[in-house]
Order: sequence, then C-alpha cells, then structure tokens
Amino acid sequence: MTTPTPTDSEKPGRLQASRAAVQKFGGYLSGMVMPNIGAFIAWGLITALFIPDGWFPNETLAALVDPMIGYLLPLLIGYTGGRLVYDQRGAVVGAIATMGVVVGAEVPMFLGAMIIGPLAAFLLKLLDKVLLPRVHAGFEMLYNNFSSGILGGAMAIVGLLGIGPVVQTITEVLGSGVQALIDLSLLPLVSIIVEPAKVLFLNNAINHGVFTPLGTARVDETGQAIEFLIETNPGPGLGILLAVMFFGPKISRATAPGAIVIQFLGGIHEIYFPYILAQPKLILAAIAGGIAGVTTFMVLDAGLVGPPSPGSIIALMAVSPRGGHLPVLAGVLAATAVSFIVASFLLGFGRFERSKEKAQHTQEAK
Repeated sequence: MTTPTPTDSEKPGRLQASRAAVQKFGGYLSGMVMPNIGAFIAWGLITALFIPDGWFPNETLAALVDPMIGYLLPLLIGYTGGRLVYDQRGAVVGAIATMGVVVGAEVPMFLGAMIIGPLAAFLLKLLDKVLLPRVHAGFEMLYNNFSSGILGGAMAIVGLLGIGPVVQTITEVLGSGVQALIDLSLLPLVSIIVEPAKVLFLNNAINHGVFTPLGTARVDETGQAIEFLIETNPGPGLGILLAVMFFGPKISRATAPGAIVIQFLGGIHEIYFPYILAQPKLILAAIAGGIAGVTTFMVLDAGLVGPPSPGSIIALMAVSPRGGHLPVLAGVLAATAVSFIVASFLLGFGRFERSKEKAQHTQEAK
C-alpha cells in the first residue's frame, strides 16, 4: 500500500496555510509585546541613564532597573497574554501564573511569561465552560474569585517548579553550544546561537557567563579579545530597528526612532527584542548581521581590551585598543548594513504594510 503524495495543486495550498499559521503566531506574539513597548522604553531609558556605566550614574535611581526587568516587564507580558485569551479574568490569572516563573528563574522571564500567561488563561476559559453553567444564581462572584485564585495559584507553582528550571537549562545548553563553536574555530556561526538567545533575553547569561571569561583569558595572552565583540555588537539590532522605522507596521515605525537612540547610544539591546518577537522572521536578519559582523572582526583582527558595558557604540570605542577603532567600527557597520538589508527584504520594503493600511482606509471610508 503506497502513501499518497500531495499533488502540485495541493502544495501551494499547504504552503499558504503554513504561512498563515506563522503569521498568526507572530501576530499573537505582537499582541503580547507591542502594547507594552512603552514600558520597555521606560526601562531602557532608566538603565541607560542611571546604571554605574550610564550617562548620569545614580545609585538610588538605578535601583529601579532590576525590579523592572525582573518583575514589571514579564508581569505585563503575562497579563497582556492572558487578556488576549480570556479578557480580564484571563489577564489576572496570567499575571498570577507569571509570578511563578519569575521567581523560579535567575534570568528575565519574558519567554516564560509568553507561555504561561496565555496557558493559564486558556485553562481558566475551559474551566469556566465546564463549571460556570452549573453555578447557582447568586454564587457567580464567589465562583469567579475562587476559580481564578485556585487556578492562578496552581499555575504559579507549575511555573516556579517547571518552566523556570527549563529556561535555566536552555541557558546552559546555549552557553555550551557557543563554547563548542569557539573551540572548533567556527566563530561566525556562533551568531546562529547568540542572536536567537539574545531575543529570548538570555544575552547577559551568554555574555557574562561565556564571552567575558573567555575574552579576559585571551586579553592576558594577546592584549585584545574578539569575544568581547560578539554579543555586544549593536549593529544587528540597529539594522533591524532602521528597517522597522522605514518599512515596519505603523505602531513600530512610531517607536523605532526612540529605540534606536536607547539601543545604539545607550547600549540597551533588550529594547529591540520585542520588535523581533512581534515578527519572528526578523531573527534571520539578526543572525545574518551577527555573522557579517563577526566575520569582519575576524578578517580585520578586531578586538577589545575589556568587556563593554553596556554594549553601546560609545562603550565599544572606549575599550578599543590603540589603533583598533576602525576595525571595530567596520564590523559594526557591516552588521548594521546586512541586518538592515535582510530585515527590509523580510518586511517587503513596506509593501505589505502599505497594502494593509490602504485596505483599512478603504474599509473605514465605506
């Protein structure tokens, strides 16, 4: 008995369905992230200005940085994700569940919030569908409060004991993969791991856990280290933000210029991660830019004498060795150019958004 193969007429339909599924998934991520961009920008400004290596160091104001990225931002994402699934009740349960993954890991739990917030809201929706019709009149408020509290608490425990440790394991695996590529002298390919890991907010774990120790050891031997340039290169993020500013959705075009200042001059790379999470295909642009940057650094023998913190162009210039500024700048520019070109192509050079906006205006006119 032979297995039927799809005909030529069926293949385009399947491709279109797959593309629609990917677009729907990206739209859902966008729905969780983009409404909270203002909070990301607020955190980025506070970080760029007031941390010890910022523009105006202030220990009192810098105390806002860790709680905002550790608690506020993941909770907002979990709340928004729950609201998308099941309105206000889903939002509350999503925030409660997100608190579990926040406490259960040592890295910012954006990925965990995107998983457990909608999941908790979905389970509550199923529970209501089964139990709510059986609740006697007058007991609806009692049921609503206790069902949300019990399910939210249970999901918080699941997040604490399950998702948090899983994300920690992902961090360790990614770190081991980066180290293996370095050991095999396949350094440009390290961007295939580093750039997606950065978008999942594992950038600090990889940078400080892998590249800083390796770079420090190399500086002792050679006087400079390329390892300090791999994760901290602002070029891939700058190229993506520029492409979004010119060709992205309307809401992204409005916020991208401010994000560029925070990312490139302030060195807060996290500010561009939500733009990729909203449109996951842009990760290809980040990877391409990262590969171009690392390759340029290798060819021109670029390196830094210490880890730049934060990863701004100003910090990179400050820790470049004497005579080594041009190779570093060349790598940043190469990464920016490649990521901009790839991201612009993936965004259709604005054609998709213009068509969508035109259709929306036509519908509103009717």
